[in-house]
Amino acid sequence: MRNLIVTVLLVGFVIGLGSCRKDFSTTASTGNLRFSKDTVLLDTIFTNIGSSTYNLKVYNTSNDDIHIPTITLGRGDNSNFRLLVDGITGKSFQNIEVKAKDSLYIFVETTVDILDYTTTATEFLYKDSIIFDANLHYQDVKLVTLVKDAEFIFPATLNDGELNDFELTPAQLHFTNIKPYVIYGFPKVPTGQTLTIDAGARIHFHRNSGLIVTNGATILADGNISTDQTLLENEIIFEGDRLEAPYNNIPGQWGTIWLQEGSTNNIFDHVTIKNATIGIRSDGNDGDLTTTITNTQLYNHSVNALFAFNGNIEGKNIVANNCGQASIALTLGGTYNFTHCTFANYWNSSNRSFPTLVVSNALANGNTLLISDLLQANFTNCIVYGSENLEFTLEKENSAAFNYKFINCLLHFNDFNNQFSNDPLYNFSDINIFENNILNQDPIFKDAYHNDFNIEENTSPANNTAIDLTPSFNDIINTVRPIGTSDIGAYQAIIFN
Repeated sequence: MRNLIVTVLLVGFVIGLGSCRKDFSTTASTGNLRFSKDTVLLDTIFTNIGSSTYNLKVYNTSNDDIHIPTITLGRGDNSNFRLLVDGITGKSFQNIEVKAKDSLYIFVETTVDILDYTTTATEFLYKDSIIFDANLHYQDVKLVTLVKDAEFIFPATLNDGELNDFELTPAQLHFTNIKPYVIYGFPKVPTGQTLTIDAGARIHFHRNSGLIVTNGATILADGNISTDQTLLENEIIFEGDRLEAPYNNIPGQWGTIWLQEGSTNNIFDHVTIKNATIGIRSDGNDGDLTTTITNTQLYNHSVNALFAFNGNIEGKNIVANNCGQASIALTLGGTYNFTHCTFANYWNSSNRSFPTLVVSNALANGNTLLISDLLQANFTNCIVYGSENLEFTLEKENSAAFNYKFINCLLHFNDFNNQFSNDPLYNFSDINIFENNILNQDPIFKDAYHNDFNIEENTSPANNTAIDLTPSFNDIINTVRPIGTSDIGAYQAIIFN
């Protein structure tokens, strides 16, 4: 009996639905459609790489249910734009219905081969339009995207899910600034060879891609600053291959620049590296100077800006920020000298359990603990700061050397629980390891969460508190550091607007 009642109720419900339904009769639109925008601007794309999806909203503001007789692309079937209308993909649609006071979404994508339109320009604007009712009541919305030509570097076997490493050819060992470079996979600089990257070059990595400098090889990325110190158009930029605005600051879009053990004389000068998993990984080199990093910014990395594995690095005017783990991780010993650097971490994409700076003479490798001498880790006129209380960690294994010193630095180490009060590694009164430093005073960055690490003139504790160096050198944007009144960190102080 109960089952019968349920059946009768279900039948009644279905009949009720049917009785409420009526035919959807419409009239043709009369040119009174309203649009969310008059032009759909798709962000810049590389030739033959698809864009993101953009949307246009079409409004029926009338009191009548209507249908739009035709929705077409101006270039017709030859258009490089693609539409999704009412759940259907295509370039031409008929009798699309929109109820009274309702709206319709149209989604737009594109892929363009620049060589179909020009053989000389390195970029051009590709345009089309979406036309509504071309016959009687013409309305249109413009479509515009900037298409860039590029030099593509990829392995012989291109498997997007599992990109291979491969050696650069002799013809590929010079990256110019004529066109951007788009890299698929992990190209390797061969042993005994140098990859030279010109000032102003732009290098873009596809996901799961990066660059390897092998044993005996070198990378020379020298982006000399413009003579106008306010401009950085000559800097070299390493980033992902998605050019759309939402991807400007998304970490983890590509792999890393890996300076393998035995690579030598690597130089990064006036360089920006952003949105990778690890910006630079630098492995050891038996005591020789492996890497020199100057006037360089490393931002928005899902793990580290700089990860050193028994490395040998000299750094001046480095700015690092916004990393999922430590911004600077100096592991398994090595030799490091950093001067006038700003190391920060204001990561807010998830919980962060690592400080801005980690210095260690050991490294866990599975169940094995690797240990090696920390010969030097010197920080002079540097800022080490961030959004956590303890922004540097010193990890010492007693069976290996552990030599470090902070001189004239501004440090964030707010040990409010006195956890390290009796730890000799953090004895801030010991001038052999901590000399003339400033503790836990806000450096007053201009906008740390948006990677602007200029400091405020007069109010920042880093202002006029650096020690003079011989030889002296200008700041990261080529501002002169005056003798006797130079500032801690990578930037000379400015007056904030």
